[in-house]
Amino acid sequence: MKTLFTFALAGLLATSSFAANENEDLMALSNVNAKFKHVNVLLKDGVGKAKIAIMDENGKILHQRKVKVTNDLMVPYNLDHLPCGEYQVMISTEDEEVVYTVETFEKEKAPIEYPLMAYGHQIDDETINLAVIGLENPGVEVKIRMENGNKILFQETVTQPEGFRKDYKLKGVSPEEVYFELKDSLGRTRILHF
Repeated sequence: MKTLFTFALAGLLATSSFAANENEDLMALSNVNAKFKHVNVLLKDGVGKAKIAIMDENGKILHQRKVKVTNDLMVPYNLDHLPCGEYQVMISTEDEEVVYTVETFEKEKAPIEYPLMAYGHQIDDETINLAVIGLENPGVEVKIRMENGNKILFQETVTQPEGFRKDYKLKGVSPEEVYFELKDSLGRTRILHF
């Protein structure tokens, strides 16, 4: 009788450790990660049939689906239509269940970089009117270069805030023989040919 009791106790302990290992197995065979408002549920081969549920912070099921995992599988979720916050992802099989907590957040939008706004127009055979607008910081380097050879004929830095308009007199060359090379304090450039 004592032997029978020992076998029963050993069997019970083996079964309980097997159940504990199964829960660890599902944890080892799954992973959940979030990037901004996109959640990816990764399930490895060996999970078999599973149910995935996305729940809000109060435990309310927002989406649920069944999957059969025969090879490694990634199940993507797009949560763009939901507010940022904490969500739970529950993965359950017939024998076990694991819950992951993820947090979603907005992707920072890159600032819009506008080009250097500069315009030039020929007034007469020796004069070009240059207009630069929309400067965030004062300081525009103006170079007048020859089309052939890129030799600098004239160079200055205009420190007028927000923008400027200025006439440039060309002596001994026509507007078709030169071009303007502009660079503002933010490093934006513009080349103007006539």
